[in-house]
Parts: sequence; structure tokens; C-alpha cells
Amino acid sequence: MEHFTTLLNLSQTEAIILVIIVFFAGMVRGFSGFALSALVMASAVIILPPVELIPICWCLEIAASVLMVKNGWKEADRPTAFGLVIGSAIGTPVGIVLTLAVSVSVSKTIALIVIITLALCQLFKVNSPFLATKPGLYISGFIAGVVTGLASVGGMVVALYVMARNAPAKTMRATLVMFLFISSTISLITLLVSGVMDSQSFVRGLIFAPPTIAGVFFGKLLFRPNLEKYYRPFCLLLLVGLSTASLAKIAW
Repeated sequence: MEHFTTLLNLSQTEAIILVIIVFFAGMVRGFSGFALSALVMASAVIILPPVELIPICWCLEIAASVLMVKNGWKEADRPTAFGLVIGSAIGTPVGIVLTLAVSVSVSKTIALIVIITLALCQLFKVNSPFLATKPGLYISGFIAGVVTGLASVGGMVVALYVMARNAPAKTMRATLVMFLFISSTISLITLLVSGVMDSQSFVRGLIFAPPTIAGVFFGKLLFRPNLEKYYRPFCLLLLVGLSTASLAKIAW
């Protein structure tokens, strides 16, 4: 255990807490198709700053997406996914620059406020007809990229966009999976160029990937079509609660 904590540059308690967090986040991703990075960010931001969590979340998203991408390619709205990816590729560097430009405490606060805002928008089904237009597609992708650079939660913006199109639940879930897989691959360039993805981040990502994958498998086993309508509200309320608790701890 000491060897792993040395590699992670974390205390034993911090490492154990993070393993629990990523397993649970993977489980939620397995049955809902989203919220992996959001849950990790909302819960782990009291241990590590966003700039260190973002590359870890990248590794976890890739690991989880590889397991789920088969269904994503089959059922996703591909033109929509590719349009969102284009916008995200432009927005992600902007978000990274903003994260690097502010202090750790400010970046934590920004990340948590972004998560709470997006979760509430989805929970109350905030819907703008503009999002369903062609310009709305690319603007949504751009905003998704910006918040990916700020808090690694671009998938939540994409979820709002897909909701505005009144897409079936299966299509929305598959489009999210495809977006996360492709955009994560492209965003690696930004993370490497900016120096956010370094050897320490990559090692942490590799070590936390197995419990995340285990969580995804367990979550997929828990998935029940008749309960699907309850998954999203549960996840969103959980995100709001965790983010609010983390904000309170930071402020206190």
C-alpha cells in the first residue's frame, strides 16, 4: 500500500477515499451513461485541486468509454456528436487557460458552481429552442469544451443540448458516450501542450482506472430499463448535494 501511496503522492487515507469515489462514480456511469467526471470532481475537489483532477478524469473517462463505446457507435446521433466534438475542441483550451490563470481556491469554487448550475438546469429541464439549431450545436460544443477545461464536466452541457432536441433516452445516452470518447481523445492534446497532463497525473489515472472500470461493470449490472427514468434525477440530486457540501467545506 505504501508503494501505491508514494506513486500517487497522496496519504493512505486520501488514496482510499479516492478509490471509493472513483468506484462509485464508475458505477453511476455504468447505469446512467454520464456523471463520472462530475461526481469525481464534486467529491474529490476537497483533496486535489481541479487542475490535478482534470487529467485524472480524462484517464477515467477513456477507460469507462472504451467499455461503453460499442453501444455508443451503434445508437448515437453521429452528426450531432461530431458537431459537438468540433465545438469542444475549440472550447477546451479556453477552459484550461482559465483554470491555470486563477488560484486553487477560486478554481475549486468555479468548478463546483459550474457543476451545481448544470445539474440544476438538467433537473428542472431548462430548455432553450436555440440549442436545437445548427448554431446551437456548435455553441453547445464550445461551452462543453470550456467547462471541460474548468471542471471536466462537458458531458453535462451535451446532455442539456440533447434534451433540447427531445431525443429518446437511448439516443441521448449513446450520444453522450460517443462525445465523451472522441472529445477525450482530442482534448489530450490540449492537456499535454498545457502541461496539465504530466507523469504524476498519468500514473494517478492508471492506478484509479481499475476501480473505475470495476464500478462501470457493476453499474451496468444494476441497470434496469424500468427504473431508467429515476437514474438521472438521482444522479443530479447527488451532484448538487456533493457539490454544495464541498463548497461549504471550502468556505468553512
